[in-house]
Amino acid sequence: MSVESELKNLILNKYKSLREFAIKIDMPYSTMDTILKRGVDKANINNIIKICKELNIDTESLGEGRIEHKQHERHVNTIAAHKNEIDVDWTEEELEDIENFKKYVLSKRKNRE
Repeated sequence: MSVESELKNLILNKYKSLREFAIKIDMPYSTMDTILKRGVDKANINNIIKICKELNIDTESLGEGRIEHKQHERHVNTIAAHKNEIDVDWTEEELEDIENFKKYVLSKRKNRE
């Protein structure tokens, strides 16, 4: 079974329809449908993060073609960000998005190797 089929089944087990899920994550239904038809690996990272966050699944594993639920433990990572030598205060949500993006990019790299 493809990761897209697994993802669809997971969504339908938690929501009445794909449309209901798409509304919940503030994504057009057509975008959700396209992701499931064309493949997760071709989707916009922001859309992948929305899906993973709502379903509590790991973005890296999804990028590698499998679905794994996130662990409840959270480890601390240091993120250095410099822009014109101005410090940036990241919110918890932004830090989570950055971490998810890092995992997703690394998973795409692994798929190319």
